[in-house]
Amino acid sequence: MDASVDDVVSNDIDVTLAAGEPVGLVAGWGRFPISVAHRIREGGNPVVCVAISGHAGPEIEAACDHVLWSGVGRFGRHLRFFKKQNVTKVTMAGKLFKSDLLYGGSLWLRHFPDLTCLRTFGPLLMGRGRDARDDRLLSAVIDTYHRNRIEICSATRLAPELLVKEGLLTRKSLSTSAMRDAEFGWSIAKTMGGLDIGQAVAIKDGTVIAVEAIEGTDACIRRSGELCRRGGWTLVKVSKPNQDMRFDVPTIGTQTIQNVADAGGVAIAIEADRTILLDQEDTIALADRLGIALIAFKRAKSASVAA
Repeated sequence: MDASVDDVVSNDIDVTLAAGEPVGLVAGWGRFPISVAHRIREGGNPVVCVAISGHAGPEIEAACDHVLWSGVGRFGRHLRFFKKQNVTKVTMAGKLFKSDLLYGGSLWLRHFPDLTCLRTFGPLLMGRGRDARDDRLLSAVIDTYHRNRIEICSATRLAPELLVKEGLLTRKSLSTSAMRDAEFGWSIAKTMGGLDIGQAVAIKDGTVIAVEAIEGTDACIRRSGELCRRGGWTLVKVSKPNQDMRFDVPTIGTQTIQNVADAGGVAIAIEADRTILLDQEDTIALADRLGIALIAFKRAKSASVAA
């Protein structure tokens, strides 16, 4: 039986690793999986990685002890690889481009899913009752791993220091208008997350410029610059109201800062303790250099206090 959303959230528990216990990693795009791999190895545990072809970067090879490059649809192969390496705990890190995976052409012909993948996603992606919402897809993944006696763990439990702390992070503070936009954008982004649409929104003068959907945050940022050419907008990125911290945790890094600056944004507001800030020193230093205000708060009304 598929896990409900509430079941999924409740499963985000503390992770205890035995000395030398191998940890599985399913690596997608970006710096996040590399940061997670480094943190796990620093703790004395080897990393056994399934690197998703077309998503993970070549740097993942040096960050892990064992690496299998594989297509996203080769679920059975992933599970066999983890079992062979005596892995019982797996974490997933890095972005998978859902628009490309599901809507970039024929799903079944492009990704050659194996029988395990078909059994996992077939009921959700074929027939009249199709349901490709993130929560449903991820619940199906969890069920498949659990049936194979492998636990999926939150990467933020293995590397909690990646989560951003509350407060103003840059030398530049948010202007009064940017703070109002951040507070307004918070409620909009939380509503969007609750509807499983996206986690980021761009706001200018109390007007929604752009919202994130399947295209991802970077594309939303670029569109914001195209639609608001005079700049001055604020990006707000938060977790879902019932965020499963094992999957799709809001993440920003140097690329986010650069993209916002290039598109004319002036401020970024993120959720404290629920957002991953990659390469924290470099990211904050870049924001200072480019004049982007960066703040993390736990709820909208705390933003004024933090600033």
